[in-house]
Amino acid sequence: MPAAYAIPFPPEATPTVTPRALLSAWETARDAAAAALEGPPRAFRFKGRTADAPPLDLLLEDRDACCWAEAIDRRIGLDHAEGLAILLRLLALLEVMGRAPWMRGLFDIGREGTVLHPDLLRAAATQPLDDAARFDEEGLRHRLARPSLKTPSRIPGATPV
Repeated sequence: MPAAYAIPFPPEATPTVTPRALLSAWETARDAAAAALEGPPRAFRFKGRTADAPPLDLLLEDRDACCWAEAIDRRIGLDHAEGLAILLRLLALLEVMGRAPWMRGLFDIGREGTVLHPDLLRAAATQPLDDAARFDEEGLRHRLARPSLKTPSRIPGATPV
């Protein structure tokens, strides 16, 4: 029987997290995978968008995803909204990276570790999930197509306007 979680919000209302928390979760999941940590299947029941809307049920059975969920549960905990949000965003990021070929220039996964472009990490930490608890690919593409602006005074040689 899978571990079950009643999530008190619909997928679209998944809280934002800090990019640092998401990166830490990525590293935690990677370490757990390298250690061949096993985790149980997990069932997630999201609250419906409205009082009369049906809940969304998701079942996490993939061996790798169960490993990552176990690692996040042990390190952060899945008994509160922040832990759930970090896990859901991590899983959504991995899923979109696998299906969106245009994103390949925004990350590099190698034996020594993973490099995630800061804009990708920031977007994954704050972009809303869709009603299936995934990232909308076009929404991410639009957000990542815009250059991130830094405060001019923080850029060497830049003059504040």
